[in-house]
Amino acid sequence: MDLVVAGAGGGLAGALRAAELGLSVVVVESSEHFRRGNNTSMSTAMFPGAGSRWQAEQGVDDSPDRFVDDIMAKTKGKADARLARTLARVSAPLVEWLADAVELPLDLVTDFNYPGHSVTRCHSVPGRHGSGVIDHLARRARAHPGIDLLVPAKLTNVVTGGDGAVRAAVVRYPDGTEEEIPTRAVLLATNGFGADRDLVRRHLPEIADALYQGSDQSLGDALRIGGGLGAATGYLDAYQGHGAVAAGAGTLVGWATIIHGAIMVDLEGRRFGDETRGYSEYAAELAARPGATGWIVLDETIFHQCEPFKDFRDTVESGVLVWADDADGLAKATGLPAGALAAELETAAAVARGERADEHGRTNWERPLAAPYAAVRVVPALFHTQGGLIVNEDAAVVDHDDRPIPGLYAAGGAAAGISGHGADGYLPGNGLLPAFGLAYLAAGDVARRRT
Repeated sequence: MDLVVAGAGGGLAGALRAAELGLSVVVVESSEHFRRGNNTSMSTAMFPGAGSRWQAEQGVDDSPDRFVDDIMAKTKGKADARLARTLARVSAPLVEWLADAVELPLDLVTDFNYPGHSVTRCHSVPGRHGSGVIDHLARRARAHPGIDLLVPAKLTNVVTGGDGAVRAAVVRYPDGTEEEIPTRAVLLATNGFGADRDLVRRHLPEIADALYQGSDQSLGDALRIGGGLGAATGYLDAYQGHGAVAAGAGTLVGWATIIHGAIMVDLEGRRFGDETRGYSEYAAELAARPGATGWIVLDETIFHQCEPFKDFRDTVESGVLVWADDADGLAKATGLPAGALAAELETAAAVARGERADEHGRTNWERPLAAPYAAVRVVPALFHTQGGLIVNEDAAVVDHDDRPIPGLYAAGGAAAGISGHGADGYLPGNGLLPAFGLAYLAAGDVARRRT
């Protein structure tokens, strides 16, 4: 066997790329429900592509260097510079390969821009939901003669030879039996450790009590397996949070509401920061508010602007949005203090009209909110961790002296990412780009080393 891939999220892209390059591939996935239960399937399917042909068609001036500058600005210079350059350079070739070779129906998102991206560079699929991505990749992988899928089955260990190179993958099946699959390469695409509450409390205490909104199979397997082989780790305090999960429904309201002009208030009816800084860091800020909850307030125009997102439509269908004709009615519908809420809405509208500066520093306002208003109660969540095994430009896992462990690769949450430390360095797409980009690069390196 040329390559064993552990994890059927971005790992499926790596498998398809490897098979395209003539390699024999086995994909090992621990959950039979991976098409709905992994982090890729739960995402909004945003793939950054700096310098893509879609950007050129839209007249967007972008480049890998500009993307790296954005990453460094968002992380305050703390991101892994080598990996940031690597992923920025592969981002456009990756989205074009996904569209051309994998036939994923990608297009540039132009109706709004996420915080931290200086230009529109995120590409997505119709519905803007990762379930469509996973369904498509799974169909392609199952139909490919060069790819075998073992589902459910779990990678439990990687065997190396006397020279330290990968020799086999140990796989456990649901009945407890184990099989050793000879292979010269293993790609760890098992995500991070968000489902292991002990690891989360150790490395991410500020978000440890928040809702976990990710795969239940993200148990730190890559840390355990890689650590046993002498791999270096880093950025274990990094994560993607989210401040907009609908209470009572568990669906993602989405930060497009905020970008289009919505505000967030706490239980006292007051805004507590610049919401447009980013949804990841807002998770911890919301967690620190009274009751660890708040309300997103939007209007009818924003409602319609967000309907392209399947997550938002799911939230609407769940019935958790409340509507009111005016501020007083909204206070009654939400239980928020009427005076404070009315004053906050009035102040936010004045700021959006340019009549005064925002005390929290927010400058991104499409327009003032206008009645009738809608609101949805939200809670903070941990989506996935952003730290893990250190990899080089080929997605090869390295040891503490920065030497590659021959045949061992990591992608996505299994690898340390490009979000720096904490939650405020996360840029939209920082989950899918390392997941798919590193898997793509790993496949290429395994193919080169085969010849």
